[in-house]
Amino acid sequence: MLVKLLVCLIAGLGAGIGTGLAGLSAAAVISPMLISFLGVPAYQAVGIALSSDVLASAISAYTYGKNKKLDIKNGLVMMGSVLIFTMIGSYLSKLVPNQMMGNFSMYMTLLVGIKFIVRPIMTAPDVVEEKPTRTKIIQSILCGVLVGFICGFVGAGGGMMLLLILTSVLGYELKTAVGTSVFIMTFTALTGGVSHLVIGGIPNLKILFLCMIFTLIGARVSAKFANKASAKVLNRTLGVVLTVIGGLMIIMDLLK
Repeated sequence: MLVKLLVCLIAGLGAGIGTGLAGLSAAAVISPMLISFLGVPAYQAVGIALSSDVLASAISAYTYGKNKKLDIKNGLVMMGSVLIFTMIGSYLSKLVPNQMMGNFSMYMTLLVGIKFIVRPIMTAPDVVEEKPTRTKIIQSILCGVLVGFICGFVGAGGGMMLLLILTSVLGYELKTAVGTSVFIMTFTALTGGVSHLVIGGIPNLKILFLCMIFTLIGARVSAKFANKASAKVLNRTLGVVLTVIGGLMIIMDLLK
């Protein structure tokens, strides 16, 4: 029981901090740890991670929204195309070998972390506001198509893709990008979590409960910190956290 508690604590807090700071999907952290250390079946591990992601993303989105760092209008537009093309990507992924892009999420987490350390996002908040409404809608739909397809095809990486596209392509400043990302991830995680629980059955309830609680705590604390921190501090913190998480996942994968 002590080992189970420790694994869930580390996995949950790590996932929660990643979610609150960067909109990182809990599945990127919780799933490999549950599979490697507790022997949880892969499909159920993803279901537990996605279920934990729902509350963590929701509380993070609420915190960012409370601080006026959430673009709901464009977030809803993007979310629609993300959900549709996630299903399309999931279907097409059956046609290729599973190992082709299996390590996408952890390497992307590491690289994005290094990016935020080397090249911080310092975009002014008014950059997005200057774009015409039609342009923002079209860009949101196209970016949602790309994120959804990759997320469905690869099976992970949606949170990182959203953050990267919101900051680098749509020009969001970092806090609004994270807030909008966790808002979208709340609904994508809910959709994925429910489908996994329905198809894969009810997982170990103790592990599910522990992961949900610890992820929620980590997300709440990190989201509050993120909204109070300066852009420079947030960029550096985000970079270090993502680099550490990505590095640990790669090491765990090599030690299998």
